[in-house]
Amino acid sequence: MTAATEGQDDGDDAPVRHLLDVDDLDADELTALLDAAAAFGRSRDPPPSRALVGRSVVLLFEQPSTRTRVSFERAVTDLGGDTVFMGPGETQLSRGEPLRDTARCLAGYTDAIVARVEDHESLTELATYADVPVVNALSDRAHPCQTLADLLTVREVAGDLDGATAAWVGDGNNVARSFALGCAATGVDLTVATPPEHGLDDATLDRAAALGDAPTVTHDPETAVAGADVVYTDAWVSMNHSDRAERLATFETGGFQVDASLLPADAAFMHCLPAHRGAEVTDAVVESDRSVVWRQAENRRHAQTALLERLLAADARR
Repeated sequence: MTAATEGQDDGDDAPVRHLLDVDDLDADELTALLDAAAAFGRSRDPPPSRALVGRSVVLLFEQPSTRTRVSFERAVTDLGGDTVFMGPGETQLSRGEPLRDTARCLAGYTDAIVARVEDHESLTELATYADVPVVNALSDRAHPCQTLADLLTVREVAGDLDGATAAWVGDGNNVARSFALGCAATGVDLTVATPPEHGLDDATLDRAAALGDAPTVTHDPETAVAGADVVYTDAWVSMNHSDRAERLATFETGGFQVDASLLPADAAFMHCLPAHRGAEVTDAVVESDRSVVWRQAENRRHAQTALLERLLAADARR
């Protein structure tokens, strides 16, 4: 596992390991983590590892959460650890305390920081000043833990990641960016269909190309989904978007809704949830037998269990 940022090492030899985006993992590490996640999924209860016994993880969330919070809490519990949840307004950050001060204090109390933030730069600052692993539980730029669960789901659907085909239809948002990186690193043939003004940024495409192959980019949803093993979409209006009406009109008129006519007969449907039924996807597709969204959601728990086990095992300082 490669480090996005090295925390303070206080003279220790090994840097602290963080996961701020998917490409903080190399291809071998990513494969090994997915193998471990699959093993956790097969083992059910109890999991085969108790790597967090006597250890604690703080969940520092600036935003509401359902799947991310519960799946992380369950992952920590599965490994024998305990969690401390701190939601919006529950820290001195709301009263102006510098984030670097909070980072150093939380690192003194706990063994890892899982942070869900509005601004990705907050994660970078946490990782700079905390001498424990920092995990991105969602930012405006990336959602790597979601991608871990997504890749595990694609592998379950297609049988293998290398050579699997996936289509992303909708907004080139934080989930799409991390998914593009994950697909590039694991050999998934990804096609991304977005409106021209809401596509993936050049920096993401360049990073994906450095990992393997950048996704094919199109503005035609029907072209994107042709031959796909999985079709993936997400909300059209995401974090920090003030142009809601304009966005909805652009996606609606562009044919970006995943309905029964767009979803290929042999393709599975994926969504990171919550789904806005009647907007980016129809209720019929979400509830169809081709929908794997509930398996995808459950895989958050297994992927994050594997991630925390590896991160905390790599953190030899504590």
